Amino acid sequence: MKSVRTISWRSISTVFALLATFGVPARPQIPVIGEIPAPRSVQNRVDLVHLGDLVDVDVIGSFEYDWRGTLNPEGFLDGLDKLEEPIYALCRSEDQLAADITRAYSKMLRDPKIVVRVLDRSNRAIVFLDGAVRFPQRFQIKRAVKLNEVLIIAGGITENASGEIRIFRPKNLSCEAEEPTPDVGIVKTSQMAVQQIRTVKISDLLRGETDANPSILSGDIITIVEASPIYIMGGVNTARQLSAKTKTTLSRAVAMAGGVAKNGLSDSVTIYRRDAQGSSILHANLDKIESGEEDDPPLMAYDIVDVGRKGAGKRQFAPIIETGGFQTARMANLPLRIID
Repeated sequence: MKSVRTISWRSISTVFALLATFGVPARPQIPVIGEIPAPRSVQNRVDLVHLGDLVDVDVIGSFEYDWRGTLNPEGFLDGLDKLEEPIYALCRSEDQLAADITRAYSKMLRDPKIVVRVLDRSNRAIVFLDGAVRFPQRFQIKRAVKLNEVLIIAGGITENASGEIRIFRPKNLSCEAEEPTPDVGIVKTSQMAVQQIRTVKISDLLRGETDANPSILSGDIITIVEASPIYIMGGVNTARQLSAKTKTTLSRAVAMAGGVAKNGLSDSVTIYRRDAQGSSILHANLDKIESGEEDDPPLMAYDIVDVGRKGAGKRQFAPIIETGGFQTARMANLPLRIID
């Protein structure tokens, strides 16, 4: 079995520091991935045949019946047409395939000896990691790997995280089901063809709960969910986007944006708000808030705070904020990391 790369405590400490904002004690409770091999059931999933694998069938002593190729979308060996019945290969082991092909060739050959090998696993589905993570990237999985390890490799979670991680698992791209046994028979694609969406709480992951640290399989799309934003702009020193995961008042939000700029108007602040009741415009005066003459209003998710500027007229409509979503083209160009 291949050795597993050791992850340093310095990297793990980075994760705890980045996630301290969730109020979870920074204790080293996430299982450390060291030289201990992964559980056999998990490791077997990586060793099974996946879509995209290059499979070689060697009939000892015969070149005519040798075959090399990939699986078709239904999970059968594509182009192995010398047999009466197609050979189902998806999520099966090399030994299981060799036994099936041996039985099939026994109808035309005397005592055939079959060796099946997976020559290339590099074309398996890629794992995507995106969202509130320091270094979004793609992964090519060649061994058993857990969620906490890919987070550490990606530099940890940023302060914009909402506290949840979503894992989308497309159908047929990984071997999630346990390896089939002779008693159970072949687990066909139709039995595994169910896409899944799983939500993991970051606080549970930090506490070391086993269920919060699932295995990551080929084709998984991992999204570190970002907290709903609040936008601070206009006459402030540093226009920025804040996270609305905790209650933030107007004065605190402006302070986090570097305070009112020299050309800013502290007595002319506009809050553009959109909620279930519709759109509304609120006005506030930071000077009166500071003196206690006005209440300091709490901000809501997706609020746009526009601090007035000298010489600039008031907006008649809310400014348009461009936000990024699930951008397929951008994710396809993320750096690729091989985990082997």
